[in-house]
Amino acid sequence: MDRRARQRDQTRATLVAQARRLFAERGYAEVSLAEIAAAASVTKGAVFHNFASKAELFTSVAEQVHAEVAERVAAAATGETWPALLAGCRAFLGVGREPEIARILLIDGPVVLGWAAWRAMDRAGSGQLLAEGLTELITEGVLPPQPVEPLACLLSGAMNEAALWLATEPGADLAAVVTAFEAMLEGLRHGRDRRIPG
Repeated sequence: MDRRARQRDQTRATLVAQARRLFAERGYAEVSLAEIAAAASVTKGAVFHNFASKAELFTSVAEQVHAEVAERVAAAATGETWPALLAGCRAFLGVGREPEIARILLIDGPVVLGWAAWRAMDRAGSGQLLAEGLTELITEGVLPPQPVEPLACLLSGAMNEAALWLATEPGADLAAVVTAFEAMLEGLRHGRDRRIPG
């Protein structure tokens, strides 16, 4: 990689890092491209050289944060399949209440990216891990035979809604949410002797 390419990559990485910090602190709507440029010590023209718009820059930030969440969930979801699923779900709920992640992914993400793009990003990250875990559980006979996609959609939606509630509701209790979610999962497991039409 030549010097110019390295410099371009460094400028882009700096812009993403500074945008991420500012978006997390104040929210997408309250941050201007001029502020991001100043924080990154570049001109506004340099921002547009790398990103067509503030929304495109936010997309890069959201993709980075999504990837990090997926990595943390994957790191937690190890061992035997059922305990791994529970651990991964607990990790997602805990990570989602962190202010930076909540602001970027759960509060601003669906609005800035649009629902379809946000859902696609979610499915490609932690949603994919969930679907893979559910597939294994069905194959192993821990969960009843059923189509994976609707089940993954339902569970992902419940976790995203719970994570948003934890992040925005004063006094929301993570332990209570985890207990309720795990009880719901146990209900799925105890229904393994009946076949779900699909």
